[in-house]
Amino acid sequence: MRAPLLGIYALQAEWRALMDPATPVEVAGIKLPWWRDEVRRMAAGTPLHPITRYLSELPNVPNVSLGILEGAVEATAAQVAGVPLERAGELAHHANALYGTPLLVAVQLAHPGDAGPARACIEALAAAEYLARAIADYVRDARAGRVPFPVDELLAAGIENDDLVADRAPPRLQAYLDAQRRRAAEYFSAAPRALLAAERPALRHLAVLAALGAAHLHGRRNPSSADFRLADLYNAWNAARRAAAAR
Repeated sequence: MRAPLLGIYALQAEWRALMDPATPVEVAGIKLPWWRDEVRRMAAGTPLHPITRYLSELPNVPNVSLGILEGAVEATAAQVAGVPLERAGELAHHANALYGTPLLVAVQLAHPGDAGPARACIEALAAAEYLARAIADYVRDARAGRVPFPVDELLAAGIENDDLVADRAPPRLQAYLDAQRRRAAEYFSAAPRALLAAERPALRHLAVLAALGAAHLHGRRNPSSADFRLADLYNAWNAARRAAAAR
C-alpha cells in the first residue's frame, strides 16, 4: 500500500490546501478547475503534474478508474464555495466523496479487483475524518463564511452563526460538539470492525488510520496538543521524490 498511499496523500494535500480558509478563494477558484482537468488527463493517461504522473506510473493503473477522483475535486470545490450541508443525511455522502474516494483509489491501486470489502470501512473513516476536522476547524471555517455542520442539526440545537465564530463555545454549542466528537469516535471504532478477518492483513493500513484518528480525536480536546494531519504527509512525498532524484 505504501506507493499508492504516498501518491494519494500528496494529491489530497494539494486539495486540502485549497480548502484552508487562509487560501484566497480566488486562488482556489483558479486551481480547482485545473485539477478537475488534470484528473481527466490522468484518467486518459496524459497527466502533467508530478503527483498525477507518479500515480499514473503505478503498476495497476490500467485496472483502476482514476476518473472517480473527479468527485473528490467537486467535493473540494463545494467546501471552498461554502456550500452548506442542509441535512444531516448529506454528511456521509459528502465526506465519502471528499475523503473516502481517494482512499478507495489507493486500495484499488494496491489490490486491483473488487474493492467492495473495503468500502464500508472507508466510508466510516471518511465520515469520522470529516467530523474530526469540522470539530477542530469550525471557528476558522465559520469566520470565512463556511458552516461545516449540517444546518438542520444546528437549527435544532439552537446554534446561531455568532456561536460558531465566538472565541469560546457557548454551552449549547459545546454540547453539540461533544455529541459530534462521540459520533466521530463511533465511526473510527466501526471502521476496522467492517473488515472481515481474512481482509485485515491486506487492508491493515485502514485500521491504523482509524486508530490514529481516534487517538487524535481525543487529543483535539486539548488546544496545546499537536495537530496531526494526514495532509502533512505531503512532506513525505517531497522527501521521497528528492531521494529518488539522488539515486
